Amino acid sequence: MSKPIYLDNNATTSVDERVLEAMMPFFSQEFGNASSRTHAYGWVADEAVAQAREQVAALIGGEPDRVIFTSGATEAINLALKGLARAHARKGRHIVVTQTEHMAVLDVCRSLERDGFEITYLPVNQAGILDVRLLQETIRSDTILVGVIWANNETGVIQPIDEIAEVARSKRCVLFSDSTQAVGRIPVSANQADLLTVSAHKFYGPKGVGALYLGGGRPVIRLTPQIDGGGQESGRRGGTLNTPGIVGLGKAAEIAVQELESEGRRMAQLRDRLETTIIERLEGTRVNGSRSSRLSGTTNLRFPGLSSAKLIPELHELAVSAGSACSSGSGRPSHVLKALGLTDEEAGASIRIGLGRFTTKAEIDRAIDLIIDKVEAQWTLSPS
Repeated sequence: MSKPIYLDNNATTSVDERVLEAMMPFFSQEFGNASSRTHAYGWVADEAVAQAREQVAALIGGEPDRVIFTSGATEAINLALKGLARAHARKGRHIVVTQTEHMAVLDVCRSLERDGFEITYLPVNQAGILDVRLLQETIRSDTILVGVIWANNETGVIQPIDEIAEVARSKRCVLFSDSTQAVGRIPVSANQADLLTVSAHKFYGPKGVGALYLGGGRPVIRLTPQIDGGGQESGRRGGTLNTPGIVGLGKAAEIAVQELESEGRRMAQLRDRLETTIIERLEGTRVNGSRSSRLSGTTNLRFPGLSSAKLIPELHELAVSAGSACSSGSGRPSHVLKALGLTDEEAGASIRIGLGRFTTKAEIDRAIDLIIDKVEAQWTLSPS
């Protein structure tokens, strides 16, 4: 039985063969602990980790010694939000984020609320874009952190980070950006935010490894460690380093630097081909979120009168989703789409399609035919 065409690259990507090749020696012959400084096994591992640190820093134009390796973006988010909040609590206990953040951010915010921090959740417009003037008006003297997702995991919408950063800096407020979907897919600069997240499996690296980039601007950022023990990562994150995973993250970053621009153009062409054809053939179909400011490989389509819960099983030849993998199966309408002003029914009539490095034109043409066929069939069954 053949596997379905994979169009869920916002949830995860496959590991690039070049990445896997770079990782393999560190599972076997080069198995040393990077913290072992008294023999060659440890030296080789330590050197590999140092090289990966440089590769990740090069991807975002940062400094290697400011890359903190983690188990992934969720841990990086926890370290950034909880670590900063607890370290800077004397300055203030107010945090500002958007309503369209990933659930990893929103769940941490709820945890901080239980600890006595005040969180303001800012709305976005129908395109999914934050009003920068509203942000400026919301920041207070006791605001210690602004958190804005760089590129949304459900709609691909990209926020005006430069303008947001300007506001945060004018208020001497730390800017955290969940850049998990952006890093490795679009140009991201460490100079644009104070804290950035990286996840290898979002750009063809292995699962279970990521990083937090800790900027060195003003105000000076202090983080309370969330994992104690061992003193690794300059005391900010204890635990034996995942050398094979870190090597894979570094190689994935190196490849992204080389191919980001060309792959972005190619995926945008395929996405536009899919969207244009489906919208022309299926009257009333809409794209959720901005069509001009978004990731090149992401589209979120809404089919009026349908239920994605019923449509997706019919699209068994395609691997697509109704939204974030983290919220899959919850039965609740997407909080991201609701924040754009969609009703429960409209949010429930939407599917997310995520193209990737290995998506082909033939696969997109097949996906177009399948989606049109199944949507028309569903409309026939439910003409209302």
